Parts: sequence; structure tokens; C-alpha cells
Amino acid sequence: MRNKYIEAFENAQITNKVIPNFRAGDTLRVAVRIKEGDKQRIQNFEGVCIARRGSGTGETFIIRKIGANSVGVERIFPIYSDSIESIELVRRGQVRRAKLFYLRSLRGKAARIKEIKQ
Repeated sequence: MRNKYIEAFENAQITNKVIPNFRAGDTLRVAVRIKEGDKQRIQNFEGVCIARRGSGTGETFIIRKIGANSVGVERIFPIYSDSIESIELVRRGQVRRAKLFYLRSLRGKAARIKEIKQ
């Protein structure tokens, strides 16, 4: 049994955000607000969504990208976080799994995901 005030607050958080319909295998571009001292800027983090978990305001997703020197970088984002400016769907991927943790062990062309053609 959840507190009705907490539910009302969570529903207000959910209605303010516009979230595209995405799933594991899709390539996303997440614009994140970064605060440095007294200044703020927006930095894009683009990569493949390898997992999505949770529900309601506690829902999160994991994005993996290959950074400098072929080092894999993963970040976990809460979907309804205030630090996320926007989530943009770059391309849809054709996968047969809900969690793509096997991509962590693959390198180069083996880690590619086939694109869904519309």
C-alpha cells in the first residue's frame, strides 16, 4: 500500500516529461545537464540502450558507448531525472533480448546491432 501523497507527487513527475518509446537495442542520444561550479551546460551521451528496468518514477535505463581508446563506457540514467534535458531516439535496433549485457564482451564489428527498417 503506497502513500497517496507520494503517488500524487510521482504522477506529477511523470506527466511533465516527454519520453520516446524505446527499448534495448535502440541507439539513444541523451542530453544531460552538467553543473560545473556556478555554470551549467548540456552534454550529449550517445550509445546503445542495453537494459531498461523498474517502473514509475524509479525506472532506469543503461546506455553503453565506446569511448576513447576503445574503452566501453556505461551510464545508468533514471528516466524521470531532472538532470536529463531530453532523450532522442537515433535508430531502432533489431534484437531478441530484453537485456544486452553480452555486448560487454564483444568488440568491433561483432558488437553491431542490425537496424530495423521502417
